[in-house]
Amino acid sequence: MASGKHFKYVILGGGVAAGYAAREFAKQGVQPGELAIISKEAVAPYERPALSKGYLFPQNAARLPGFHVCVGSGGERLLPEWYSEKGIELILSTEIVKADLSTKTLTSAAGATFTYEILLIATGSSVIKLTDFGTQGADSNNILYLREIDDADKLVAAIQAKKGGKAIVVGGGYIGLELSAVLKLNDFDVTMVFPEPWCMPRLFTADIAAFYEAYYTNKGVKILKGTLAVGFDSNANGDVTAVRLKDGTVLEADIVVVGVGGRPLTTLFKGQVVEEKGGIKTDAFFETSVPGVYAIGDVATFPLKMYNELRRVEHVDHSRKSAEQAVKAIKGKESGESVPEYDYLPYFYSRSFDLGWQFYGDNVGEAILFGDSDPASSKPKFGSYWIKDGKVLGAFLEGGSPDENKAIAKVAKTQPSVTSIEELKKEGLQFASKI
Repeated sequence: MASGKHFKYVILGGGVAAGYAAREFAKQGVQPGELAIISKEAVAPYERPALSKGYLFPQNAARLPGFHVCVGSGGERLLPEWYSEKGIELILSTEIVKADLSTKTLTSAAGATFTYEILLIATGSSVIKLTDFGTQGADSNNILYLREIDDADKLVAAIQAKKGGKAIVVGGGYIGLELSAVLKLNDFDVTMVFPEPWCMPRLFTADIAAFYEAYYTNKGVKILKGTLAVGFDSNANGDVTAVRLKDGTVLEADIVVVGVGGRPLTTLFKGQVVEEKGGIKTDAFFETSVPGVYAIGDVATFPLKMYNELRRVEHVDHSRKSAEQAVKAIKGKESGESVPEYDYLPYFYSRSFDLGWQFYGDNVGEAILFGDSDPASSKPKFGSYWIKDGKVLGAFLEGGSPDENKAIAKVAKTQPSVTSIEELKKEGLQFASKI
C-alpha cells in the first residue's frame, strides 16, 4: 500500500457541504484523528452565498472569518481552530487528481496519497467558462467568474480598479441578477445580457420575471435579452474593452462578469460509480453504488421522495441538509440505529437591492400571480402558486416576512387541493396562512 496518511473518514471538498458534514461528525462524537477534509481552497469551509452578496458590498463588506460555516443557517461559526480542537484535520490548498475507489486511495497533484475507510464526495460544482466554448477573446483580462473566494477577491480588485466604469454581466440566472445589483451598488454602468426570453427562466414565469426586470431597469440596470456574447475585444495590455453580441451590437466594457452556470465535479469518479442526471447516483442516505462512498451537495442525484423521482439540486440548503443526512446515516450504520430517509422540500431564495424572494416545492403546472407586483411600489409583495392536477405544488413569495415564508413552505409541503383558480388568485397569501 502506498505510504501516506490514513483516516477513517475523508470528506473530499471544502465547501458548504464539507463544513456542515464536519459539524455533524463532531456532534455525533468523532474521535480525534478519524476525520480529514481535503480541499483545494486555501481557507476553511465558508458560506458560499456570501460571495455574490455581502463580499462585494461597497460598504461594510463581509470578510472571513466572518462567514465561515455554519453562520448562514444561524449555527455556530467554525473557525480553523475549531477543527484542530476537535482533532479534525483540515488539509487545505490540496487538489486531488486521482481517486481510486477500489483501493480507497486519493492522490494529490503534489503526489501525496490519502487512504480512507469511508469517503464523502463533496466536490461541488465548477463554473462554466466562455473559454470552454472557444468564445473569441474570452481569455482577455477582467473577464471574471464567481465560484470561490479567490474569484471573489479578483472581482473586488477589478471593482476597485475600474470604479464607475462599464460592467457587462453575461447570464440571467442567480449570479447574473445578484452581481448586476451589487455592481450597480458599486456605481458601475451595468448591462445584463442573456439569450433567454426572460431572467431566471428555470424558475421564474414571464410574470415574475417582468417584475424583476422592471425593478432592475428602474435601478438603472440595462437588460438585453435574447442575445449572447460571441466575442470580446481587448487592448494592447490584453484588458477587455468591448463585448460583441450575436445581434451585431458592440458594448464597451471595463469589466465583464460571466454567470452561465456550473458543472458538478464528478470527473475523478467516472466509470467507478453509477451516474445519473449529470450527478453521482445515491440512495436516500446519500450512499453511492460503491458501499462506504457517499456523495453530498451539488454532485448527488438522489431520490426526491415527495415527487418520487431522482433529482440533482444545486442549492446551499440542500448542501447543508444532505451533508447532515449522510453523516447521520454513516454513524447510524455503525451504531445499528436506523435513520429516516431524506425527505427534501426543494427551496431556493435570492436577495438583491431591497428585494428578497423564496420559493418552495416544484414549479410545474399552471402558475398564477397574486399580490402587489408593481415594481414602482415602495414595498412590493407578491407571489405565485403552481397548480397541477388540482393541487398546489409550488409557491413563490417576494417580500415575505419569516412567518409568511413559513406559510408558503407549508403549502408546498402539504400540497393542498384547489377548487377555484380565480378564488386562489383573490385569496393570494391568505390561502397560505389558513393551512
